[in-house]
Amino acid sequence: MSLTDTALTEDGLAPTGSRGRILLIACGALAREILDLRAANGWTHLDLTCLPAKLHLYPEKITQAVRDAVSKHADAYDDIFVVYADCGTGGLLEAACKEMGVHMVSGPHCYSFFEGNERFARQGESEITTFYLTDFLVRQFEAFIIKPMGLDRHPELRDMYFGNYEKLVYQAQTDDPALTQKARDAAKTLGLHFERRFTGYGDLETTLSNL
Repeated sequence: MSLTDTALTEDGLAPTGSRGRILLIACGALAREILDLRAANGWTHLDLTCLPAKLHLYPEKITQAVRDAVSKHADAYDDIFVVYADCGTGGLLEAACKEMGVHMVSGPHCYSFFEGNERFARQGESEITTFYLTDFLVRQFEAFIIKPMGLDRHPELRDMYFGNYEKLVYQAQTDDPALTQKARDAAKTLGLHFERRFTGYGDLETTLSNL
C-alpha cells in the first residue's frame, strides 16, 4: 500500500513499503504537513508511517516507539528517516537513531524547526515566556492542551500553569483565517497576548527536500 492510497488511522499512515524507497517515521502531529509537502513537491519516493500524536504527552515513550517502528520496517526499506526532533527525550532519541543507523530532524522540537532552528536559537532567551502553537495544536487545542491539563474541569488552574507566560505565538504553517481566529481564542482562554507568525514549513521542508 502506498501513501497515495492510504487513509489516516488512529496510529497514522501505514504503508507496506518497497525497496528503493525512503520511509518517514513521523510524529502524527506532522502528518498533514508532510502529506502537503509530498503532494506539492512530487516526492513520490517517500512513504510515511506515523506514531500517535499523543506521545507528545509522554515524551519518555517516544524513543522506544521509534525503535519499535524502525525494527518493524527496516527490512522493507533501503533508508529510514525519523521525523521527530528531540521532543523532550533528553538526547535519548538522537542516541537511539545513531545506534540504529538512521537520521532524524535536527532541533529541540517542532516549534524550533518550523521557525527555523537558527532563528529560534537566536531569539530563545527573549521568548522564554512564550507559549507556542502550531496548526496541529490549534486544531487540537482542547484535546492536547485543555483536557490533559484539566482546565476543562478546573479552569482556576490556568494561572498556575500559565501565570509565568506572557504571550502565545501561533506559528502558522498555512494561511487559514479560521485557524488564526481559533488561535486568537486560545490565547484569550489562556490569558496571554497573541502573536501570529507565518512560518510555513520551515526547516521541515528543507530537510525533507534534501532526502
